[in-house]
Amino acid sequence: MESLKWVGKCPSCGEWNSFVEETIYKEPQSQRSIKGLDKSDARPRLLRDVSSEEAPRIDLNDGELNRVLGGGLVRGSLVLIGGEPGIGKSTLVLQTVLQLTNLRTLYVSGEESAQQLKMRADRLLPAGNMDNCYILCETNLEQIFVQAQNIKPDLLIVDSVQTLFTGVAESSPGSITQIRECSALILKYAKETGTPVLLIGHINKEGSIAGPKVLEHIVDTVIQFEGDQHYMYRILRSIKNRFGSTSELGIYEMRQNGLRQVGNPSELLLTGNHQGLSGVAIAAAIEGVRPFLIETQSLVSTAVYGTPQRSPTGFDIRRMNMLLAVLEKRAGFKLVQKDVFLNIAGGLKVNDPAIDLSVISAVLSSSLDIAIDRTTCLAGEVGLSGEIRPVTRIEQRVQESEKLGFSTIIVPSMKGLESLKSHIRVVKVKKVEEAFKELFG
Repeated sequence: MESLKWVGKCPSCGEWNSFVEETIYKEPQSQRSIKGLDKSDARPRLLRDVSSEEAPRIDLNDGELNRVLGGGLVRGSLVLIGGEPGIGKSTLVLQTVLQLTNLRTLYVSGEESAQQLKMRADRLLPAGNMDNCYILCETNLEQIFVQAQNIKPDLLIVDSVQTLFTGVAESSPGSITQIRECSALILKYAKETGTPVLLIGHINKEGSIAGPKVLEHIVDTVIQFEGDQHYMYRILRSIKNRFGSTSELGIYEMRQNGLRQVGNPSELLLTGNHQGLSGVAIAAAIEGVRPFLIETQSLVSTAVYGTPQRSPTGFDIRRMNMLLAVLEKRAGFKLVQKDVFLNIAGGLKVNDPAIDLSVISAVLSSSLDIAIDRTTCLAGEVGLSGEIRPVTRIEQRVQESEKLGFSTIIVPSMKGLESLKSHIRVVKVKKVEEAFKELFG
C-alpha cells in the first residue's frame, strides 16, 4: 500500500510502524528515451574491454569538408556549422547532400519552403542525388522525430537549430531554453540511432554561435564558415572536433552554381600582375596546417589631416601599429606624418605571425617607391627589438614557395635549415636591416 504521508498504523493490515519512506525519482521529460528507440547499455565497463578502433567515417565526396572533419563524417556524430547570414552555409550543406548518391538523407528546413530548396538544388547540381534526398519543412521537433523514424535516414540535416521548438519547454523558438532542450534531444537521437546529424546555426553580432554555450559543448564538432561577402573566397574552419584535429582548414570559391573547392589557394590568392609595382610583398603563410602564399599590399602617403591614418584590412590594427613602431625605431624610417593603408589580398583575415616580415617590407616598399622582386617571398615574425624570430613549419613554407616558381625566400636564421633540401635560394636573416638590404640593396 502507498500513502502520500507517514501513518502509524497501516489501514490495510492493521500493523503498526510498518510504513517505509522511499523517494520516487521521476525522470525529466527531456532525458527520456525518444519514442521507438531502445535505451543504450549504460553499465560500467573496464577500460581494457573498450574497443579502441577508429570510428568508421562517411565519405562526403568533398575533399575540403572531409579534411576539416578529420577524414569524413563519423556515424552518430553531431556537427554544428555556424556562419554569418548569406555566407553560404545552406548552400554548402545542400551541395554536399546532392553529391551523396548512396545515402538516404532527410533535410529538415525551418526557414525555407520545399519549392525554394528545389530551385536551389536545380541551380547547384541538377543531376545530383534527388532520389534519396527527402525534404521536410517542419519546426516541431517531435514531428521531425516521427518522420525520421518512418524514413530512417542515413544522414539528418537541420536548418537551422534556432528555428526548432519542443513541447518540453514552454518558450518561443530561438530562446535559450528551446535551443538547449532541442539540441539535447537531437544529440540523444544521434547517439541512440547512430545517425550523423548536421546542425546549421546562426551567429550573433559578436560572431559567436547564437544561443547558450551548452550548444557548443554537447556537439561533437563545431565548424565556422567565414569570409567576406564582397569577395568570392570562403574559409571552413574547425573550432572543436572530437574526432580529428582543429588545425585543418578548407577553402572554397563562391560561384553562381555553388561552391567550388580550392585545392591550391596560393594560385588564386596571387594576382601575378604586380611586376614593377611598389608596396606589394608575398608572404608564405600557414593557416592551420595548410601552407599558402598570399599578397600583402600597402600604401604609404603623406597625411592629409593632422592625425595620420592607420587602416588595415584583414590584419590586426594593434599589431600593425607595433610593426610600424619597430620600423621607425629600429630601422630609422620616419612614418609619423604618413598615412599607412594595409590590405591582405583576397579578403582573407590571416592570424599567422609569420607575415610580419612581409607587412613591414610592403610598407617600406611603398614608402621608398621601390618594387620588390616578384620571385621573392618572405616568412618571419618581427620582435620589438627588430629581430626576426623563428616560425613554425618552415619546410612546408619553403616547399610551397618552390612549387609556385619562386626563386628566393627570406626566412629567420634558425636551426634545421642546413638539412633542408630545396632548389630555391633560402636567405637567412636575423634582423630587419638584413632583410631590407636583401630586398632593396
